[in-house]
Amino acid sequence: MFRGFIFDLDGTVYLSDKLIPGAERVILRIRETGRKVVFLSNKPLQTREDYAEKLTRLGIPTKPEEVINSTLVMSRYLRKEAPGANLFVIGEAPFIEELKKDGFRLTEDPDEIEYVVVAFDRTFNYRKLNIAFQAIKKGAHFVATNPDRTCPVEGGEIPDCAGMIAAIEAVTQKKVEVIVGKPSPIMIQTALETMGLSSQDCILIGDRMETDIKMGKEAGIATGIVLTGVTDEETLKTFRHSTLQPDFVFQSIADVENLLIGG
Repeated sequence: MFRGFIFDLDGTVYLSDKLIPGAERVILRIRETGRKVVFLSNKPLQTREDYAEKLTRLGIPTKPEEVINSTLVMSRYLRKEAPGANLFVIGEAPFIEELKKDGFRLTEDPDEIEYVVVAFDRTFNYRKLNIAFQAIKKGAHFVATNPDRTCPVEGGEIPDCAGMIAAIEAVTQKKVEVIVGKPSPIMIQTALETMGLSSQDCILIGDRMETDIKMGKEAGIATGIVLTGVTDEETLKTFRHSTLQPDFVFQSIADVENLLIGG
């Protein structure tokens, strides 16, 4: 039925450090049938190598090239739009190190900053907010990795990148110019290019309506929502008859196996 499966990670394949029951069986079965799999994450807290190692450790052997995260997409965007630009990065060490490796110069001097780059940052504080404020006042561009309000973890949720974006927008009165992660078409195009498949050949499966499903719908890709992350039955009802109504609803990733029967 589908030749390519694009899976969100947090809330879809795993929660914190535990696989969602059935994830290992389903993904291995997809591969056994000759279909392709890539994993997406808006979270820039780990490198692609880290994500691949985690999945492998949890029982799903994965190569770094099979992981598309917002760090990769942001770096590709900046290399195209502003190669070698001076950046001020609100983010954590893995994200910062990846941008450094890709040739960007990081600075905290508002007079030098050309782009304020915002990511999920659990060390976000007033000093970072003020540097971003001063740089944007002086004309720096304002871009971000992802629009997620929260990140699903085992036992609940924690604040995500939307909190950092909102703080900067509030004080600068400037809207973020570009968000490269889900639901951006930049991210889904990267996934399709990685698999070498067209949108008609693929399905995108995630746990969040306003990012995963929205991105799939806008790209013309079949979509499936799982109810193991931020979306539950009640949330799903609010999208009934909307343009974001997913093509498939799965209690969990384990049910995706039904798409493979007879395939």
